[in-house]
Amino acid sequence: MASLAAPFRWLFNRPYLLLTLTSLFWAGNAVVGRAVVETFPPILLAQLRWTGAAMLILPFARSALKEDWPVIRRHFGALTLMSLCGITIFNTLLYTALAYTTALNVVLLQAAMPLTIALVVFVVFRERLTGGQFAGIIVSFIGVAIIVSGGDWHVLMHLKLNPGDAMMLLAVIVYGIYSALLKRRPPLHWLSFLAVTVTWGAVMLLPASIFELAQGARIEMSFSSAAALFYVVVFPSVLAYICFNRGVDLVGPNRAGPFFHFVPLFGVILSVTLLGERFTVAHAVGAACILGGVFLASRRQRVRNRVEPPGMSS
Repeated sequence: MASLAAPFRWLFNRPYLLLTLTSLFWAGNAVVGRAVVETFPPILLAQLRWTGAAMLILPFARSALKEDWPVIRRHFGALTLMSLCGITIFNTLLYTALAYTTALNVVLLQAAMPLTIALVVFVVFRERLTGGQFAGIIVSFIGVAIIVSGGDWHVLMHLKLNPGDAMMLLAVIVYGIYSALLKRRPPLHWLSFLAVTVTWGAVMLLPASIFELAQGARIEMSFSSAAALFYVVVFPSVLAYICFNRGVDLVGPNRAGPFFHFVPLFGVILSVTLLGERFTVAHAVGAACILGGVFLASRRQRVRNRVEPPGMSS
């Protein structure tokens, strides 16, 4: 058993690899979500995604939940707020936004997440950005702008805030709150924390899902839609949230924030390899800026808040 646990222990102490994997899985979620926007109503897609994720996580988390139950009860209010922000509201807004606005606008607004996280952390915890972190955010944001505009600044100049853009902007703010709250999350085993937030987030989605069904929303199931649902349940939900929560545990929300810029970078790569879209000079320049920005923001002498993952010390 020790030999089987060793690779996971190694991975759980590599914050930048964990955060990079998170961005890769979330980029896939954006591609899949856009592809099935006509097949899945947005709230029902979020409901199926998180209900499926809860069903996968709960069997593995039973013993951890039993041991952590007193802590869960004591911090249930905080856990409810985190579930509401990180699971229920953010994903519903994102999927709904895709039905009203362009992928260009969604990606550009999502790139504001690091700045939003830093702002929330400053307001709530009075933790200022270092010069390197601020420079990294700006450089990587420029890279995102180059990619989404195709190197044409006129595209950025004429962006208009439609209802979908407003929803995505609100989603970015909500997820910034969730990411900042991870800095002070209750002292739970990582499986307990994931199980509680995902399950409770799915439960809080039920009223909105019932309302959407009552309005006549229906799902068109096929092999491709089932495959898409499998992907969003397993990769951007279960695996991505494990990686992201652990990465924030190790390096803090400010240093984790710039990795959101890998999402559009991986989105371009997936579009080129899977959809046959053309890779341009703007993509290359933008990718270089994103990588440089993440490097600038991630540099530090030592990871001070590095801790052993709960339950993996033996």
